Amino acid sequence: FLRGEGSGWITAEYAMLPRATVTRTPRDSSRGRVAGRSQEIQRLIGRSLRAVTDLTALGERTLIVDCDVLQADGGTRTAAITGAYVALHQAMETLANMGIISSIPLKSAVAATSIGIVHSYRLLDLCYDEDCKAEVDFNVVMTSKDVLDGAKRNFAFSFYRFCRWLWR
Repeated sequence: FLRGEGSGWITAEYAMLPRATVTRTPRDSSRGRVAGRSQEIQRLIGRSLRAVTDLTALGERTLIVDCDVLQADGGTRTAAITGAYVALHQAMETLANMGIISSIPLKSAVAATSIGIVHSYRLLDLCYDEDCKAEVDFNVVMTSKDVLDGAKRNFAFSFYRFCRWLWR
């Protein structure tokens, strides 16, 4: 869809394998459509990767990053973002080594984690049990340039401002 624009695109596909959870979950493909949750996570991963990539330097290429959850215990979307960045960096390194792109077009690194409040305690990287009991659960996406995305579009601010908000 960006042909002739001189810019690339990065997207992601996210799926939980059927036995990633305690109870077997059917594959999206068996339902004939991508579940709403998976679609939302795919968009978040794609936005996070595009935010740290110089898409013009990528050239007119589309990169698709596959994110398959093998074992789910809370934090799958944040683990997928961090893992997707590592995979993207490795893919771009390979493209650069092959001479397909002149350099790695990443502007910074990106990683994610969850924070929450469980029984009045502030927790980082909640597991499934903590996530279920959380009074507050918030996914945080952060680049190495100190910008946060609270899983909302156009919701970026400094780490300092975020900490002031969090520890009020």
